[in-house]
Amino acid sequence: MVLPVVKYGDKVLREKAKDVGVITDELRQLAQDMIDTMHKSKGVGLAAEQVGRLEKVCVIDIPKGCDEVDDELFNAPIPMPLVMFNPVVVAREGSCREKEGCLSFPGIGGSITRATQVTCQYVDADGRAQMITARGYLARAIQHETDHLNGVLYVDHMTAIERLSFSGKLKKLAKANGGVR
Repeated sequence: MVLPVVKYGDKVLREKAKDVGVITDELRQLAQDMIDTMHKSKGVGLAAEQVGRLEKVCVIDIPKGCDEVDDELFNAPIPMPLVMFNPVVVAREGSCREKEGCLSFPGIGGSITRATQVTCQYVDADGRAQMITARGYLARAIQHETDHLNGVLYVDHMTAIERLSFSGKLKKLAKANGGVR
């Protein structure tokens, strides 16, 4: 089922998600609904807050060809779509500044500095503990979605000048969606 995507200004985007205890059928269905929503919205990642929920779960699906060949080969063993419950980035390496967008910020995209490689531990949909190391676009998506789960938005990583350049759009979007910034 496709769920409505929460937009900037809604207070739920600033809330921290709660750890998930047992992975239930209801949580698996939430993850599937989030995947359906992400695909319908033409996104590559989605966190629970973006559909108005506070469970610590996010989904990612990086299409082939989005990354440098070396990064795509490095990430090849990681199955897509990726469903992560209770994800925590435990290591970061390198630094890269790239353009980034967000389904909760339609029409707003800026350059964000993130680690080029991350190691993330999480629980999969079968309740098994997992740890992955990812590079490139997948590493960026993992950081973006885990930030969401901690109430951190990608605009928080923009430089002051970039935020200023989007201030009119951000104010308008926030006002239309509850006014929380």
